[in-house]
Amino acid sequence: MKVVVYNLGCKVNQYESDGIITKLSSLGYEVSDSLQYADVYVLNTCAVTNEAEKKSRQAVSRCLHFNKNAKIIVCGCASQNDFKQFEDKNGVTYISGVANKNKIPELIEQQGIFVAPISNQYEEELQPNLIRTRAYVKIQDGCNNFCAYCLIPYLRGRSRSRSVQSIVAECERLAKVTNEIVLTGIDMSSYGIDFGSSLSNLLKALSHINVRIRLGSLETRVITDDLLKATIGLKKFCTHFHLSLQSGNDQTLKDMNRKYTTEFYMSRVDLIRKYYPKAAITTDLICGFPTETEEQFAGTLEFIDKVSFSDMHIFAYSKREGTAAAKYKMLCGDVVKNRTKQAEQIALKNKEAYYKSFIGKSLEVLLESDGGYSKEYLKVMCSGEEGQIKIVTPCAYDNEKQCLICGE
Repeated sequence: MKVVVYNLGCKVNQYESDGIITKLSSLGYEVSDSLQYADVYVLNTCAVTNEAEKKSRQAVSRCLHFNKNAKIIVCGCASQNDFKQFEDKNGVTYISGVANKNKIPELIEQQGIFVAPISNQYEEELQPNLIRTRAYVKIQDGCNNFCAYCLIPYLRGRSRSRSVQSIVAECERLAKVTNEIVLTGIDMSSYGIDFGSSLSNLLKALSHINVRIRLGSLETRVITDDLLKATIGLKKFCTHFHLSLQSGNDQTLKDMNRKYTTEFYMSRVDLIRKYYPKAAITTDLICGFPTETEEQFAGTLEFIDKVSFSDMHIFAYSKREGTAAAKYKMLCGDVVKNRTKQAEQIALKNKEAYYKSFIGKSLEVLLESDGGYSKEYLKVMCSGEEGQIKIVTPCAYDNEKQCLICGE
């Protein structure tokens, strides 16, 4: 029997999907992660934005395009949020939510709806055994932040951490087959708070791992001397910090229920650069939050230019029913588009400047099918065998492709 496990969403979803693929393969199924003809489809859905949820619904139709008689299993955040949006779709035979994804391989022949409540304890996953260029390791699930625009704490539950021993064991196994491990979680900055530990302590426990270690998205509160000293203790730390911002105005941050000020955020950026002067600092920005005024947004533009991020993920605000911000009236679509465009222009300018600062400098690149990425997560075009590490010296920046070029 042929099964497709199709992932929609974040790196945590990717880790979970890879675990399902590994288990199904061990049971004798022919498994793929790309949409193609199959007897059964497992859709691991996303609900972070309205668009993400829409794509999750559309994925059902895309599966039936390949096989109108296929069985479709839906799991993940979109079905956790509203299972009824999948209930009447042709082909859908089983619907679950965020919990119990480790049991999906047992449900291939099952039918029904079972969206279980979220546990307060970390649910051990099916560990992936796929050989990819880089390996993801999930260290934590859930979120306690309750940002005004975000549904995820309601769908994923409260923060709960995986044991240090389990994480270390998986990293030791992966270090034998990959050159980079990415630690990821829904809110990995909260790692360990449920059993009196911390992300810093976890990194100290990984100090013997002899492959590149990259951190997923972080909150400002976790950027401390202790954490940064722990990164120095890693054998091959990737000097890339994704430090979530969302707005560069204090009042907008307060309305978003983001628990820091721009002054504190800048102090964390300065602390990172004290330890790693050339570190890549990337971020997320939401444009058009309902309470955001023109003056406040102008302050955001000034702030992101001041920080000078190496790259930015910029999103238009997406209203999610059930969140605190859903009560506000949406801003005009043209206003949101214009603000997004302005932010993107500043982001591109600063990205180009950061990339160009590495021209003529030696970079360690992990090769993929098309170029590769440095420890700073700079895209570099160079030749070589996928999955291998190569030392290169970029000679130019390609504005169109937004990457460094090597004169090989």
